[in-house]
Amino acid sequence: MTQASGRTVALPRTLTVRDLSEALNVSSVDIIKELMKRGVMAAINQSIDHDVAASVAQALGFDVEQMEAPAAATADRRAEGEGEGDLQSRPPVVTVMGHVDHGKTSLLDAIRQTNVTAQEVGAITQHIGAYQVEVNGHKITFIDTPGHEAFTALRARGASVTDIAVLVVAADDSIMPQTIEAIDHAKAANVPIIVAINKIDLPAANPEKVKQDLVQHGLVIEEFGGEVIAVPVSAKTHEGLDNLLEHIQLVAEISELKANPDCQPEGVIIESEMNPSRGPLATVIVQRGTLRVGDIVIAGASWGKVKAMFDEKGARVTAAGPATPVEIMGLNTVPRPGDPFAVVDEEREAREAAEERERETAEAGRAVSLEAISGDIAAGRVKDLNIIIKGDTNGSVEAIRSSLERLGAVDVRVNVIHSAVGNVSESDVMLATASRAIVVAFNVKVDPGARRISETERIDIRNYQIIYELIEDVEKAVKGLMEPVTAEVIDGHAEVRAIFRVRGGRVAGCMITDGLVRRNSLARVLRQGEMIHESRVSSLRRFQEDVREVATGLECGIGVEKFDSFSEGDVIEAFHIEQKG
Repeated sequence: MTQASGRTVALPRTLTVRDLSEALNVSSVDIIKELMKRGVMAAINQSIDHDVAASVAQALGFDVEQMEAPAAATADRRAEGEGEGDLQSRPPVVTVMGHVDHGKTSLLDAIRQTNVTAQEVGAITQHIGAYQVEVNGHKITFIDTPGHEAFTALRARGASVTDIAVLVVAADDSIMPQTIEAIDHAKAANVPIIVAINKIDLPAANPEKVKQDLVQHGLVIEEFGGEVIAVPVSAKTHEGLDNLLEHIQLVAEISELKANPDCQPEGVIIESEMNPSRGPLATVIVQRGTLRVGDIVIAGASWGKVKAMFDEKGARVTAAGPATPVEIMGLNTVPRPGDPFAVVDEEREAREAAEERERETAEAGRAVSLEAISGDIAAGRVKDLNIIIKGDTNGSVEAIRSSLERLGAVDVRVNVIHSAVGNVSESDVMLATASRAIVVAFNVKVDPGARRISETERIDIRNYQIIYELIEDVEKAVKGLMEPVTAEVIDGHAEVRAIFRVRGGRVAGCMITDGLVRRNSLARVLRQGEMIHESRVSSLRRFQEDVREVATGLECGIGVEKFDSFSEGDVIEAFHIEQKG
């Protein structure tokens, strides 16, 4: 690894997060934050490719050169299945989105039916959240959770899984509010958009009006001189479906989608559930490598050995290559949709990596607030201020948008990724989470569901009644002048009742007296009311089992990082720091 010399750094074709941190002399937490902005969730010892690493380095102010690989190193890499020559074409992964009544589900059902053979008609299919169809000998993977909310929820968790977005617009209804949201969500994800103009079988259908309305929202179709493909279809009569599938395949070929089927398997969790008879189940899409039964998998903070895999027909399969969706059984807990998964060599490594990933995610996932982004701007870490505007009238929304877009400084761009009339919705907050954006609400309310998600995801929703105050706050943020406001929040207390010797030190046998204690939480040890140590909870166990949290009235064993000099009667105080918007 070549250490950064001045502001130029040479990076190899593949490297770990730790390698990149050392090369740039930048904290691994800052590296992980930059990766999360790009939809990559990676632990400190996980490999990332050169393009992603170069993007992170450039965002942190470095010029990047590619390191020449020695012949021996190249041979080693090919032996491991990482060589560029091992890349093979893979199916595209497609998400369907659009307005609620415009036929997303009907279109997906129609596509599935056209690919069912006579022997399969009437067969019971298993809903696993994704499925594949075949067009002219080439496969296409559809994520069967239609809607921009599900699409953006995956992005919010760091999963860049979709290659193509199909926007469904009803020919008799044209552009509706949710259509605009879907367009903005797809644009924010920077994926190619194909428009399926549905319901052309209806008497009131007017595909030409739809094409003209699309232009008003930045989608210029090919026949108007743009690059967006628009295909008239009918989910009811199946007219145009073959044409749509062929265009999806065409866009995929132009995108040259490739993956290495022989390297260590990695991918994304699409759906998950707790099955009463099978335990935790997770639908995954493999992004690289080939997942096999018996592989040891880490998925977010979950891990386990793959005991069985099933396709969308419920049939058992033994292997799944790139862009293939399967349901897996064998994880210890239910992972979150959007969690990345990877295969490791040993169960001990998987368990430790799951704990490390949970800790690093907690450290990297700080609040998205105007003050926090202002600090990043001042430090030169951020070049874009993403904003979502919700207002009471079209006039006020347009006035705010035009005023904010003029605020961009030389090095910072104010980017309004979505604006609309109406209350702040759950969809707005999920888009903000995925895009690290601020939500500004002008004379409108925040829906209860949106408020709940914003608190969980720590997204800043700022309410205003006066436009100039809104503009003034954003201008301060662009100039890096806003001061962050933080507050300490006490989560709970544990009283030390006994001390146990374990390999490598001692842990405290405790009773949770109030609140709760979480693994990896910040913690201080109090003795007779005086603090004698402050770090974090390094381990948390109940009945010999590792647990994530323990609530009031329960006994547990607690390990504290860099401390084991416990005495009976000590109190362990768990807390976290919140940034106030």
